[in-house]
Amino acid sequence: MPSFIADHPMLCAVALILIDIAVWRLISANLANWKLAARLVIFAVFSAVLFNDGMNPMQAAPYADDTTLHLAATALQIGWWLFAARTLTVLLGAVMMQRVGHTGRLLQDLMGAVIFLIAIIAAMAYVLDLPVKGVLATSGAVAIIVGLALQSTLSDVFSGIVLNTTKPYQIDDWISIDGTEGRVTDIDWRATRLQTSQGSLAVIPNSLAAKAKIINFSRPADMFGLAVSLQVSPHARPQTVIEALERAMQGCRPLLAQPAPSVAFKASTGSGVEYEISGFVPAMGLKRETRNQLYDLAYRHLQAAGVGLLSATEGSTPPAVSGARALLERSSIFSTLRQEEKDTFSQNMTLHTYRAGEMILAAGEVSDHLFIIESGVVSVLLIKDGHKFEAGRMGPGEVIGESGILSDQAALADFSAKTYCTLYRIENEYLKPCLDARHDIGEAMKALLDFRRHAAQALTEDAPVVPVKKSFIQWLRNRGL
Repeated sequence: MPSFIADHPMLCAVALILIDIAVWRLISANLANWKLAARLVIFAVFSAVLFNDGMNPMQAAPYADDTTLHLAATALQIGWWLFAARTLTVLLGAVMMQRVGHTGRLLQDLMGAVIFLIAIIAAMAYVLDLPVKGVLATSGAVAIIVGLALQSTLSDVFSGIVLNTTKPYQIDDWISIDGTEGRVTDIDWRATRLQTSQGSLAVIPNSLAAKAKIINFSRPADMFGLAVSLQVSPHARPQTVIEALERAMQGCRPLLAQPAPSVAFKASTGSGVEYEISGFVPAMGLKRETRNQLYDLAYRHLQAAGVGLLSATEGSTPPAVSGARALLERSSIFSTLRQEEKDTFSQNMTLHTYRAGEMILAAGEVSDHLFIIESGVVSVLLIKDGHKFEAGRMGPGEVIGESGILSDQAALADFSAKTYCTLYRIENEYLKPCLDARHDIGEAMKALLDFRRHAAQALTEDAPVVPVKKSFIQWLRNRGL
């Protein structure tokens, strides 16, 4: 050992402790393995310095004839026990983090507390030469008193141990505890913290979570359930409602095909009948958007089938009105027509039906007519790298063929029937004068065409390749140097 360390062991021991504190704070948390290695090396050197100078932590401190040195040696020996406890705690924490991740933090904290308690008792027994049995007896009595005073807190602690052992949920899981839904952000010795969908923080004591009904939406992974309930008129035929809702499900692309979504009858009262659409999406963030889209599609398909939601005015379209006239009322583009214009317009619309899989309008074809979907689901197919892929799905009230009507350009995509479809067709020779007379309808169709062109371009263009920066070493390797 160097002469300076041999001549000034206590000074070197204190310096090592300060170095350990500095290194632990300066090294980034991303370099956890280097921090642990540095602490182990410093602890080994610290132990060597103490043992080499006769300051054995397993014995009483030396220098009994010199009070100052004796107290300094005693402090360093006690410090050795605490240093050892801290090093062991960090080592166990690193091992547990690799095996169980952040969910083992509570168990790690409890083990750390036990290790430090053992280290303190060992320091009292070996270094201070105190009667440990008396201390243990006294501490036992104190523990009973403290335990009675902290029953609820201890209940949270042990409930936390149970939750970490059984693992009904983990960090970043989406769960519901007694109706409180959110993402798990932390699980500590006292409580579980959830970030709700409204952005607020919910703190649930572990004792309550251990007894409560827990729903984990993140298991199984990559599959999150959702449900939409609708109440319809009690006069509507159930088969008609179910078929309309099934078409709505097929028109909702975010829903997973497996497990397949389903429609179920829930309840019937004198005022209405309740149905529920249930399915799964691949990500939690899609649930809200998919629910909204599914409800809108269900409304449109039910309306196309002549079924009104209970919350809506039943029979808003007079029974004598034709299907074409009712469709114009629902259309976002043609709904601005005056009543007499709608009556005349509907008389020039012809009904066409398509079976599932039939082509309605092929890509590259210049359409001389406009389609308005009355019922069913239409699939939109684009081509990228020589392969067709589904870019979207269309439902009641949407139009097809506007590019040929407005600019005599070919359709950008294939439009085919995904389910049995009924569409109303409007010929160009009748539609053109209407667009010239009603500029608001023409502008609405132009905006729709521009949106679809940009969407098709974004879906079919290749993403720009980001150039990879090569280092000088890589440049040498590529040249065999």
